[in-house]
Amino acid sequence: MNRDFYKPLPASTLSVEDCHVADAMNPGPVSEDSPAIEVMTDLRRIPAASIEPDAKVTLANQRMIARGVRLLFVTDDNDRVLGLLTATDIMGERPLKAAASRGLHADEILVRDIMTPVDQIDAVNINDVLHAEVGHVIATLKDHGRQHALVLERDDLGRTIVRGIFSTTQIARQLGTVIQTPEIARTFSEIEHAIAH
Repeated sequence: MNRDFYKPLPASTLSVEDCHVADAMNPGPVSEDSPAIEVMTDLRRIPAASIEPDAKVTLANQRMIARGVRLLFVTDDNDRVLGLLTATDIMGERPLKAAASRGLHADEILVRDIMTPVDQIDAVNINDVLHAEVGHVIATLKDHGRQHALVLERDDLGRTIVRGIFSTTQIARQLGTVIQTPEIARTFSEIEHAIAH
């Protein structure tokens, strides 16, 4: 609706003793019965961190640290999602295996060498998320043995878009507890194996 006149919103003055900035990276506490949407990183509100498939893994690690994230979308020049790269991928055995199999030095490994391709990524639909609770999300992540799950929806053009991300790290922070998934156990196993050999 287009109006000729808009009334100003009511305004108030701030108190120096009690004025804080909201922390989008650290939302409020939840319980397992809370709406699932409360633990989803909404990519309509927080921009996704991404990287190119031909970038070096060392650059991907630096980008994660700079953005304060543990997951990067691997995208092409048209912003299509080709895969995901997690901190677990970088710190696990994948870089060592890729370097050994291709005869490369560790700092020559590319994102495409260790990313999880898009056709191997677990995702849920936003419509299901809107009717779910945090406990459902935890059960989903554990069932799939993942630390992350994508939330998909269709845009106005009929394209599949990534609307959000669920992360065990974020959920655990909001619950005030630790969430163990099989992926975490596998990562520690990979590290121990790499050190032993």
